[in-house]
Amino acid sequence: MNSFAELLSNRWLWTAILASTSAQLFKVFLILLIERRWRPAAFMETGGMPSSHSAMVAALTTGVGLSEGVGSAPFAISSVFALIVMYDATGVRHASGQQGALLNELISELRDVVRAGFAPLPVRVLLGHTYLEVLIGILLGVGAGVLAFRVL
Repeated sequence: MNSFAELLSNRWLWTAILASTSAQLFKVFLILLIERRWRPAAFMETGGMPSSHSAMVAALTTGVGLSEGVGSAPFAISSVFALIVMYDATGVRHASGQQGALLNELISELRDVVRAGFAPLPVRVLLGHTYLEVLIGILLGVGAGVLAFRVL
């Protein structure tokens, strides 16, 4: 089988990509439902509910576990990778988002103190995830993995 055909038939890869895409779509529709506004740009944003990164790695890990077994080396590798991604999403990236919010407050306060021409760009705030956002992403990813490797 050639490389392109192998890529197209890689169920682990496509399950992970579809889980991530589903999480991003869910995010857009959740904003529509809760905030009553259509904001399709949220599809390309990081952060927010649910975590598409967590959905992606959970789907991959679930698929590997169901197809290769939870005692396999690929499952161990995928699990470690997933834990690192989820830790980063709730730890480092979430803290960076909080620091961005504080920097934006500081910039706002400095704007009043410094000369009138002071207009720095705001710092991007929505970077990381809360534990709930990661948990919902994990559930979405596990569901996608089970669907792809046990139902379909």
